[in-house]
Amino acid sequence: MRRFSLTLMFMLIAVAQAVAQDVRGLEVCTAEKSMERRTSCLQSNVEFLQQVLDKQTRDIRAKLNAASREAAAQKAEIAALKSELTKLQRELTELKKPKADKK
Repeated sequence: MRRFSLTLMFMLIAVAQAVAQDVRGLEVCTAEKSMERRTSCLQSNVEFLQQVLDKQTRDIRAKLNAASREAAAQKAEIAALKSELTKLQRELTELKKPKADKK
């Protein structure tokens, strides 16, 4: 229990540090004095964030598609194994039946 508590504490500390970090690629626009430059800075930040969001969306979509294909393959494998199991169960019941003597 103590080990779990320590692990949880370290994880919370790591998450708290990650939240406080700045986003790479964003500019600090508050330092700009001119309104045009500040607006331009903010627009470039928006464009950067949109690009990052698009990339993340593509990556997540690719992972979901891969997971979907893997799930479909696993379902097909399960269906094949169930079919094989049914076949083996039928063969087992046939072997357990008493055989009539042929004369």
